[in-house]
Order: sequence, then C-alpha cells, then structure tokens
Amino acid sequence: MTRRNHMSKFALSALTTLAAVVILLPSVSFAQQVTEQRITSSLGKLTGAAPIVDVELLRQEAMSGAGKDMAGLPNWSKVAHLPQMVVEIDFANDSVAIEPQSYRTLGLIADALHHPNLWAYKFLVVGHASATGDEKHNLELSDKRADAIKEVLSTTFAVDTKRLYSVGVGEYFPIDASKASAADNRRVQLFNLGLFTQKP
Repeated sequence: MTRRNHMSKFALSALTTLAAVVILLPSVSFAQQVTEQRITSSLGKLTGAAPIVDVELLRQEAMSGAGKDMAGLPNWSKVAHLPQMVVEIDFANDSVAIEPQSYRTLGLIADALHHPNLWAYKFLVVGHASATGDEKHNLELSDKRADAIKEVLSTTFAVDTKRLYSVGVGEYFPIDASKASAADNRRVQLFNLGLFTQKP
C-alpha cells in the first residue's frame, strides 16, 4: 500500500460521519463541499520561485498595516499571489479546541498535502479573526488557533511539521472591511510556500 493510500484511508475511515465546508476564495461568500481533489487543485503547484517567508515579520506587518489590503503590504504581497484557499475550521468559543466536525476537513487537507502533487511542498497556515472583542486578544487567539491546526495536521495526520508554518493575523485582514465583525472573517487561510524538498 502506498503512503498516500494509507493516509487517505486513515483520514477518511476515521471520520466518515463528519461534515465540512470550504470557501475557495476570500471573495466567495457561499460554502462548497470540500474534497481532496478540490484542495489539491486550489493549492496547486507554483509556477515560479517561492518567496522567502519570515513568519514573525508577517505578523508584525499585519499589525502595523492594519486597514490595508494584504496585497498592499511589502511582505504579504509576496504571499498573496501564491496558490491558496480559505477553509472553515470551527473552534470552541474563545478557545483553541477544534470542534469534532472540523476534523474531517483537517483529514482531507492532510490527504491533499500527502498527495503526489503536493507532498514535496511547504505550507503556511494563517488564522483570521473577526473584529468582535479585544484587538490584542483576537490576534493572540488567531495565532494559537493557527498553531493548533498545524499541530493536528502533524500529530494526528502525519504531515511533516517541517513543511508547516503558522501565523495569526487577528482582525487585520477582513474579507469585507465594512463588516469587520462579521463571522465570515473568522477563517483559516492556507498558502503554498513552494518546494520543501526535491522528490527522490
């Protein structure tokens, strides 16, 4: 049995009763059924050289550039054009505990990251929050939630932790700045950061 088939059966058989939805682009307001194929296609392959990413610099730039579009910031603009997707992951209220129904989504993401088209790539997990509540708390919570997703992907679904980066940006990049408190702004964004290692 190949590594990919083993991971696919493990992820899907353990979570067959759970449902999930995915939003493919920040501008899309409706949910679509998530599949491994859709995730693999959305994250895609890079067509050019990947940028060097400093996670802490991205975090600081998000804070200092509050109110600006992601593509309008020097370092985030390098990331904004990369293959990406926005996925809905549910957490317990004001907590880093991932709700059970979202584990199927994470399993499908893991299957995609183990897919031959993606397994040699590294990825950035970005946590977003709505503007409800304290700004500093929202930033810290989004950061911890992004870390929690990274941890589950690596420990539960065996994605190499060296392929995963995580950062929280709080409420600084809302989908719609005129509705910064809207629930749609609470989301997780995944970016393909380029090759982690060459295929053997």
